[in-house]
Amino acid sequence: MKTRPDHSEAAGSAVLHGHGVGPGIVIGVACLHEPGDVHAPEHRIPASRVDAEKRRFATAVADASTELETLREKAGDLPAQAGEELGFLLDAYGHMLKGSRLIRGVETRIEHDRINAEAAVRYEISALNDAFQAMDDPYLQQRADDIRDIGNKLIRHLSAAPQKAFQNLPRNAVIVSHELTPADTALLDPETVAGFVTACGGAESHTAIMARSLGLPAVLAVPDIMSSVQRGDTIILDGVTGTVVINPDQDTLASYRIRRADFLRSCRNLGRLRDLPAVTSDGTTIRLMANIELPGEIDTILSSGAEGIGLFRSEFMYMNRPDWPDEDEQYRALKTVVQRMEGKPVTIRILDAGGDKLTTALGGSMPANPALGLRAVRFLLSSPAVLEAQLAAILRVAVHGPVRILVPMVCTVSEITAVRECLGAVHSRLKKTRIPVPDTIPPLGVMIEVPGAALAADALATASDFFAIGTNDLTQYTLAIDRTDQEVAHLYNPTHPAVLRLIHFTTGAALRAGIPVSVCGEIAGDPRLAALLVGIGIRELSMAAGSLPRVKNRIRHLAYWAAEEHARQVMSEHDPTRIETMIETFG
Repeated sequence: MKTRPDHSEAAGSAVLHGHGVGPGIVIGVACLHEPGDVHAPEHRIPASRVDAEKRRFATAVADASTELETLREKAGDLPAQAGEELGFLLDAYGHMLKGSRLIRGVETRIEHDRINAEAAVRYEISALNDAFQAMDDPYLQQRADDIRDIGNKLIRHLSAAPQKAFQNLPRNAVIVSHELTPADTALLDPETVAGFVTACGGAESHTAIMARSLGLPAVLAVPDIMSSVQRGDTIILDGVTGTVVINPDQDTLASYRIRRADFLRSCRNLGRLRDLPAVTSDGTTIRLMANIELPGEIDTILSSGAEGIGLFRSEFMYMNRPDWPDEDEQYRALKTVVQRMEGKPVTIRILDAGGDKLTTALGGSMPANPALGLRAVRFLLSSPAVLEAQLAAILRVAVHGPVRILVPMVCTVSEITAVRECLGAVHSRLKKTRIPVPDTIPPLGVMIEVPGAALAADALATASDFFAIGTNDLTQYTLAIDRTDQEVAHLYNPTHPAVLRLIHFTTGAALRAGIPVSVCGEIAGDPRLAALLVGIGIRELSMAAGSLPRVKNRIRHLAYWAAEEHARQVMSEHDPTRIETMIETFG
């Protein structure tokens, strides 16, 4: 979100905007942190020096691995979710330092290009960064940050450059930086640091997850921040709206102090809803579930009052590694999640890979049009060993608690039928080998995220046990808009009448077939849209855990009959602007 600073009349004052990733409002003192990329000199080496240069690189890899172990000890002192999140990241970093494409690529460049190790690392990091940035999934795009971070660590060890730390900070410090790595974030002391703002980063990044875990208000992706602030400036961060105010005038400062007090009061009030049901004022029960990217988010999910996990993205098991995780490794990772949910249901989406996802990072070629290529269920059906291993792991996990299996990017009945046949075969094999699995196969559902699936929902409902409507991709495919593309992102509109009609038709097909249907895209976590979705007939919403209290509060103050009438009026409207007005002004 590239924005021009909005300068006020006050000297040095500016209002900037980015992605709010750590809820909360903070008024503090700007402290600049500018580590940047480490300088990597480049020079040619003679053939006689190749082996020695490769040994020097191996020493840097070993030193970086030792540094990771030190950080792992630091993770033990963090709050549970932050520590676990950093632990998963360090595991990924560890994989990158052990025979990965990164390590092999650097060694190849040293040997074939006859260049020093620092330059070889820089070139290989650049190539991997380009591959990840070309991906159409925001979460996977953010993995480029991980690649850059581990590359900088290697270059530091090669060049003996010191690691900069946060020292001598004033109380209520707001860190202002071009970017912060998750490891940097782990070094922030919440007793001193009130929040942070960066020029880079996004809502899907590990740094964003760390901010939420530590409870630090944060705003990422503010391009002009480094040129707009000076050390010691008064700075306001609004992690809810993504607003940054530099050197506010007295009126603005007073306004934000009131807003901060209101926010804290609202959080306390919403916290009291945790154990109350999401029931409309006239008795209609709505099931509120949570979306999850990583096991480290479970503490937040449990404390939010979620009734289960409505969407567990399994890609974390496949990230930043040169091979596929086997059945046992997946079983262990998923078992932890299911057991910690203590009997609450967990919907596991099987691997959404292919096209530009993951396979490129593992050395595959980039397709001409990744979003429309061999991905998700298409990829899995073309790679039966990968599919069977994941289904076997999920079946084994199902003895530890209730699970559902969600299949991404389905378009045809034949695809879900083929997955069901594979699931049945794996179930039979496991039973014959006396590996514990439930007698009844877990429910198998379809993720409705392409227009073709929505329009064929009646047929898909006959072959599915449940539907989950993924409105993020459904909106992008319906409107032909990439919401990560700054040139067209402003056109992304999940309340466009075409998108709403597809949601409505899918919901109706599920209700006619008597199968459950949920919404698990971002609109599920928007309190403004709760009435519309409930009125359409949705009885289950799955969202980021932080959104759940506000959605629950909205539902508990909502009458179902009014929501149904509201939905009828919205669905009869054709003008997107008019629809937005109806949503904003409803009750």
